[in-house]
Amino acid sequence: MSKIKTRPFDMANYLGDEAEIAEYLRQVLEDGDPAELAAALGDIARARGMTQLARDTGLSRESLYKSLSGERAPSSETLFKVIRAMGFKLSLEPAQR
Repeated sequence: MSKIKTRPFDMANYLGDEAEIAEYLRQVLEDGDPAELAAALGDIARARGMTQLARDTGLSRESLYKSLSGERAPSSETLFKVIRAMGFKLSLEPAQR
């Protein structure tokens, strides 16, 4: 019997356009988990190119990889730098009760 070769799932491979990226972020933000948000931003950064994000934020690629790994929640300063550099803005609305 032959073995099937598989690769680990990587969301970055499925983020093809801005509408998909925005919907992905919307769903992650709804969950309210800072580490999950960091991981999602990491997925987007890998889909778009981590080198350009490093230039746009003034942070090193290594620092971004660590901060956006999802293993820990990065500082709010890093999150805001990344969100702005990616061309997003955050807005709030009252939660439905």
